[in-house]
Amino acid sequence: MTASSAGAPSTGPAFDSLPLPGHVLDNLRSLGFAHMTPIQAASLPLALAGQDLIAQAKTGSGKTVAFALPLLARLEARQFAVQALVLCPTRELAEQVSQEIRRLARADDNVKVLTLCGGSPIGPQVASLAHGAHVVVGTPGRVLDHLGRETLLLGGLATLVLDEADRMLEMGFAEDIAAIAKACPPAGKRQTLLFSATYPDDVAQLAARYLREPTQVKLAEQHDTRHIDERFYEVPDSERLHAVGRLLEHFRPESTLAFCNTKQQCRDLVAVLQAQGLVALELHGDLEQRDRDQVLVQFANRSASVLVATDVAARGLDIAKLEAVINVDISPDPQVHVHRVGRTGRAGESGRAFSLASMDEMGRVGRIEQVQGRECRWQPLAELTPAPAGQGPLRPPMVTLQILGGRKEKIRRGDVLGALTKDIGLPGDAIGRIDLNDFATYVAVARAQADAALRGLNAGKVKGRSVKARRL
Repeated sequence: MTASSAGAPSTGPAFDSLPLPGHVLDNLRSLGFAHMTPIQAASLPLALAGQDLIAQAKTGSGKTVAFALPLLARLEARQFAVQALVLCPTRELAEQVSQEIRRLARADDNVKVLTLCGGSPIGPQVASLAHGAHVVVGTPGRVLDHLGRETLLLGGLATLVLDEADRMLEMGFAEDIAAIAKACPPAGKRQTLLFSATYPDDVAQLAARYLREPTQVKLAEQHDTRHIDERFYEVPDSERLHAVGRLLEHFRPESTLAFCNTKQQCRDLVAVLQAQGLVALELHGDLEQRDRDQVLVQFANRSASVLVATDVAARGLDIAKLEAVINVDISPDPQVHVHRVGRTGRAGESGRAFSLASMDEMGRVGRIEQVQGRECRWQPLAELTPAPAGQGPLRPPMVTLQILGGRKEKIRRGDVLGALTKDIGLPGDAIGRIDLNDFATYVAVARAQADAALRGLNAGKVKGRSVKARRL
């Protein structure tokens, strides 16, 4: 059975048209959810009715809400057993999904959401599982590790979610997923929701193995590029990295994701941009997990202007209100190019995409034109003029402060916000995102107030106790 949607209307159906309790609808309204995105409108009525689902949806389409509301609706909060499992390809996506489920679960008392990913010590995860959890979000390898240790039991599972299934298969997780599914109740006794940006044969085979009479939801329009100003510039290889600086200086986007084809190109570009006075960070497979986490927090907090990444490292990331994408190198895969560009200009926002191509890459540009069905728009490098005198280098609007202490110390976002606004006296609009993990809290503060916030935190208290804070 297949259901389809004709693309994104300007305003989708209202959430209050769904069979959800009043307190859940009230929480959705408080979170700013009034109308459904296309994937939510197509999948939520089916999933809430208990059907297994195959949904084609990309990061940024609202898919987390599309599977989180149904899995929360099936929970018995008084029963302390793992009742929902969400498998994700990367730690970063798992953390984002966990945060979103926690926000959506605020309407219900004492729903515990636990993240199980590699790169973190396993001991604290074992202790958390021993205290009980309702929802587990994790990467296949670490979930399988806990199943082998018998620290995670899935006999009471009601909902299994495979998020970004195509990426999990690309990363070699097919056997892990099979072993995890074997530890769950059989398909007829659980609901399974599969989300995938693409639907190749291996994903179809995965669905056939683990879903029971699923409905397939496919959106005809995955991303609206009308809001993206896409430009190509021909550059000799010797000027490629310098051209990135010229683009940033001319257009001055607040947040930019720059894609390189190699780790070394990432390192070289970051060195060039930092030498020009820009706050630029690198993201690639050679980073330690702790450094990777801090890089992502700083960029999401808008306290770094540029994130320079490889495609593999950027998988699963969904950066809100990303103003620009720069293809420092042209990808050999035209679909990867389309995916890169589609990270900006989302949710009705405008965005810019810039691609730098040498003569050797013109064959790749030709394949992109074939896939997109239109000619690329070329601009001369000479259009990139320096910023007017006195404007100064491009600076991010926020600074990220790290507080030593997180969920394990029972610190909540409200505690940090209260310390900064009530105790230190910062205006509320000077505080940006507050991210909590088990042992640290990251808070974005407007650049002009960052020094005062840092002094105040180190001299004062959060939740009645002294803390140590530092600028990242």
